Amino acid sequence: MKVLEAISNVAGKYFAVWVILIALIAFFVPAPFLVLKGYITILLGIVMFGMGLTLKAVDFKIVLTKPLPVIIGVCAQFMIMPLTAFGIAYLLNLPAELAAGLVLLGSVPGGTASNVMVYLAKGNVALSIAMTSVSTLLAPIATPFILLWLAGQWMPVDPMAMFMSIIQVIIIPIVLGIVVRKLAPSFVDKSIHIIPLISVLAIIIIVSAVVAGNATTIASAGLIIFIAVMLHNAFGLMLGYVTARLLGLDESNRRAISIEVGMQNSGLGVALATAHFGPLAALPSVVGAVWHNISGPILATYWSKKRVNTEVEVPVQLESIKR
Repeated sequence: MKVLEAISNVAGKYFAVWVILIALIAFFVPAPFLVLKGYITILLGIVMFGMGLTLKAVDFKIVLTKPLPVIIGVCAQFMIMPLTAFGIAYLLNLPAELAAGLVLLGSVPGGTASNVMVYLAKGNVALSIAMTSVSTLLAPIATPFILLWLAGQWMPVDPMAMFMSIIQVIIIPIVLGIVVRKLAPSFVDKSIHIIPLISVLAIIIIVSAVVAGNATTIASAGLIIFIAVMLHNAFGLMLGYVTARLLGLDESNRRAISIEVGMQNSGLGVALATAHFGPLAALPSVVGAVWHNISGPILATYWSKKRVNTEVEVPVQLESIKR
């Protein structure tokens, strides 16, 4: 078990490296990975099951005791990222499938890797976990209808079919994980340290399958996809921080909201795009799986060296009234 824990720690620490390496291998030698395409949904379900195993009642305590930062963060998540994706798709004049795929990436909930990044950045980890959990639970409703509103002009969107997909690959596995933890807490606590390893392996396989299946398309449209995803992520990180600051939250909460807003559940984006829009629409989420795990650690490392100011600033609106 200790060996597995050590491997799991290494896998989590160098997650971005593994994702980049497997993406490059799958791009240049796609054939061996094509057989994995049919397992994307199952693999994402495994990741979400792992998330359910790690959830405790205390993780939702902040929602009841200090709901305002959670509300601000989740609203920012489902407003900033979809609208930014929509604007970038228009400005870069992306092809229909790529435009819909970028909006899809912006419409999914926060990713679980963001919790680790917030911890490293000296942000509010409890807020980060609460945001990830709440946005994930809201996704069956929020994601399909945001897509219908913003991406319907590029691709046909079936909100009910997408709702059922999210229930199947996100909500049911999370609920099963929570149930297993409730029924066998001692077993889960003993094996909890290897869950990151399973999640990393699952995400790596998802990335390899999608990259291999779209190697030719990536070669012809790769640069514009990378530019779009990098801009999208940068705006998410920046606007998440600015929103929290303007609304008077302290530095610890700002960092948590910034990272939560900027880092998406790209695995869900890949699964939904593949099932409902086509393989080309999955490319923004594939690139997101790589880039988010590069920009996140970079920002977390920078913030880890900066002092956290816990003083709450007066919101700009209130300050102007005082004057």
